[in-house]
Amino acid sequence: MTVRVVIVDDQALVRAGFRMVLGSQPDLEVVGEAIDGADALRLLARVEADVVVMDVRMPTMDGVEATRRICQERPAGGPRVLVLTTFDTEADAFAALQAGASGFLLKNVPPEELLAAIRVVARGDSVVAPSITRRLLDRFAGRLGPGPAEDPRIDQLTEREREILLLVAQGLSNAEIAARVHVAEATVKTHVGRILAKLQLRDRVQAVVLAYETGLVTPGG
Repeated sequence: MTVRVVIVDDQALVRAGFRMVLGSQPDLEVVGEAIDGADALRLLARVEADVVVMDVRMPTMDGVEATRRICQERPAGGPRVLVLTTFDTEADAFAALQAGASGFLLKNVPPEELLAAIRVVARGDSVVAPSITRRLLDRFAGRLGPGPAEDPRIDQLTEREREILLLVAQGLSNAEIAARVHVAEATVKTHVGRILAKLQLRDRVQAVVLAYETGLVTPGG
């Protein structure tokens, strides 16, 4: 299956570089380019895409707002967003995760990591490692947003599912969770899938964000 990719970046050289790297792969196809978030929304109204590679800092409409609108307007079956950031824009990357992005990478990653990340996101998974997610959330969750808020979806979870969600939010992988609660890793994967379905979330990154936003887990806790 070919993964259809849209590149969103205000720098022409960056877009050209990404297009060249992606074009070398038989399973990836660049179906369009956009110079900012507003341009990306117009483009996505005309073309079908599986993954949007999104810059954060752009004129007119930045990557965070564009990500929010993409995820709100196309909640099911629409393109998934992979945010790119630099070392000094981690806060923007976290805000993009809150907006619905499926993950993020630093712009200086090797080409093979970018290619792998696009494929992972296209499969419906997250590209943010649990340990990185934990550090970002510990650093920024306490100062982004108004604070813990109740979410009625949490009440749908069983006691075991809530336990698994807490461990996911603490940065544990499926294998680590399995060892902690003494079940098979496949069982943990099943629980995570049910949690995402009940909470109406795309991936475990959004589940982690929700756990922090609702106060189930606190930064540093």
